[in-house]
Amino acid sequence: MTIKELENIAVQVRRDVVRMVHGVQSGHPGGSLGCTDFLVALYFEIMHHNPDFKMDGIDEDIFFLSNGHISPLFYSVLARSGYFPVEELSTFRKINSRLQGHPTTHEHLPGVRIASGSLGQGLSVAAGAALSKKLNNDNKIVFALCGDGELDEGQNWEAIMFAAHKKIDNLIATVDYNGQQIDGPTAKVMDLGNLKAKFESFGWTVTEMNGNIMADVVDGLKNAKALCGNGKPVAILMKTGMGHGVDFMMGSHEWHGIAPNDEQLQKALDQLKCELKDY
Repeated sequence: MTIKELENIAVQVRRDVVRMVHGVQSGHPGGSLGCTDFLVALYFEIMHHNPDFKMDGIDEDIFFLSNGHISPLFYSVLARSGYFPVEELSTFRKINSRLQGHPTTHEHLPGVRIASGSLGQGLSVAAGAALSKKLNNDNKIVFALCGDGELDEGQNWEAIMFAAHKKIDNLIATVDYNGQQIDGPTAKVMDLGNLKAKFESFGWTVTEMNGNIMADVVDGLKNAKALCGNGKPVAILMKTGMGHGVDFMMGSHEWHGIAPNDEQLQKALDQLKCELKDY
């Protein structure tokens, strides 16, 4: 796809996100909007994946969402890349829906391989899946996304140490480096310090990219894939703005987990003009 085509899809996905969260007055729009360009580029341009979903993911690239609260984004991208009908997005967080607030496996939603309601676990699962691929001579890549605030969880650092020790060089872990978490700026809640130096000291190859410029995201992901196979796992520190694309949400931790009212929804949709169609 062209960058313009990917950008159009990203705008539509952002429209999906704000409409889904508004529809049930529940959900997490901030991080979803910030990571939209990344997930659109991953599913529509970078990953070799099959919407005819099989849980084992043999001979295809696979993705694990660790920061599962940004499920509106995940569901929209899965639907719009063919995993299930786009119309199902209207059931988000409703009773008996497959699209619950955090992705779960017992709902049997195509594209979801792990439940990710509890933060800090996704990178461990991704490392295990990537090691399994290596042991089975499957040369495809495992991608994972986690939040910067999520790195407060110690389990992440066990996984980071494990992946380097086992030379899991078919693993690309992206950190949504937006500097915000539920209680405020990460620098005040739990300062991450020099995150690049920390990953490197654990034995990872580290790159950086702007997660809200589609061309940078595509190039950054292609570069990360090119770095695989060199004996080290790859980390991408992805600078994003929480709430990107909707001016009154941008950069504020307050939009981590609240829904827009009717007036705010309309204002957001007015800013997110798109050639595609809503569900």
